Amino acid sequence: MTRKLEKSVHPIPIQRRINELSSGRRETLRQVLENPREFVLPSVRAAAARLSIDPATLVRTVQRLGFDSYRAFQNYLHDLSIANATSLDGMQNNGRKDSTEEDPLRITLEQDVKNLNEFYNSIDMQRFHALARRIHSARRVLILGGDLAENLAHYFEHHLTLIGLPVLAATSVGRTLHISRSFGKGDLVVAISFRKGLRQTVEGLQRARANGAYCVGITGTHVSPIARFTNEYFVASVESRSFIDSYVAPIALVNLILVACGNYKRKDTLRMLAAAANEQKHGFRWFDAE
Repeated sequence: MTRKLEKSVHPIPIQRRINELSSGRRETLRQVLENPREFVLPSVRAAAARLSIDPATLVRTVQRLGFDSYRAFQNYLHDLSIANATSLDGMQNNGRKDSTEEDPLRITLEQDVKNLNEFYNSIDMQRFHALARRIHSARRVLILGGDLAENLAHYFEHHLTLIGLPVLAATSVGRTLHISRSFGKGDLVVAISFRKGLRQTVEGLQRARANGAYCVGITGTHVSPIARFTNEYFVASVESRSFIDSYVAPIALVNLILVACGNYKRKDTLRMLAAAANEQKHGFRWFDAE
């Protein structure tokens, strides 16, 4: 189920509200927000003792930020710790004292399964059908993604092209800069980025949205700038217990969008796939064992 925090709190209002606090409370929050992982699990009493303040003061400060409870604030800190995590953090997390006897391969696989289960338990299938309608009705579709997300962007583009949709992908800085300027009203942009958000992707979607394009985000947390600047967004965690990011949940998310698109106008999809099937059987690209 979607947490209340995820709907009611956004990074921009939080920062604005922090600026409205007294200098003492801003300093307290600075200590927390610079080390969010360290405050995810401790109780409000334990956290307050660490910050040398009264628990009631900490709760009031959190409420001033717009959170309903300290638990909601801890959920936000959890998302923030994931968004800010580095490859080193993941590797160190895998080497904790309580995990030294565990097989790192099993730990990695279990985290993949956990990410996929979290995604599965939070999805609303109707959103995918609604997005498929938007994609089919769009004049053009642009998929933005760089670094590791480049693989997802090309995977997404390939399959939308296969069923005959007008789609382009931009994965380099220059192409993202120039092509996003030409996308606007009537177009749809999908921006894919995880962790803190890749600058080229975030700025590309900002540019396209300012031009009037409908922007959809795929990201790993609700505190991502991708979530902040899109019209709607989908979350699939890439959290990992190693130096890699886990792309199991994001690829499942993209697959659902593709399947929804393929079935929205099923007859058209079958017609396009029939043409593709001939090439897949007899095209020059494929190795002929004979």
